[in-house]
Amino acid sequence: MDDFSNNGNGGDSQHPNLNMNFQYQQPVPNAEVVLVLGIISIALCWCYGVIGLATGLVALILGSKSKRLYAENPSMYTESSYKNLNAGFICAIIGTALSGLVVLFVIIYFIFIGSIMSGIFSNFPFNH
Repeated sequence: MDDFSNNGNGGDSQHPNLNMNFQYQQPVPNAEVVLVLGIISIALCWCYGVIGLATGLVALILGSKSKRLYAENPSMYTESSYKNLNAGFICAIIGTALSGLVVLFVIIYFIFIGSIMSGIFSNFPFNH
């Protein structure tokens, strides 16, 4: 008997180690969306922080749901899409943190300007 016989594992008769019972891997759901939103959250965090904060939070929510799906059955999804998901998730964390700092800075700035303006106009001679 030759070494290339069908050994019952569904393989080709010329290639005994070729298993034809494979599972199609699909990309992790929302991996590209999370990556795009994470990058947008970093890029737009300087727009008073609101746009970056919104896109970052959406990316974090979608990313956590997709990570949960991947953790349930990792063999079902491609590794490259999981790496994109992780990169987008990290970008979303950075973008959300930067946007939060910008929002905090804008709030402090308006409080500071408001207190200066109230001090200037409290001594203004409008009441005479």
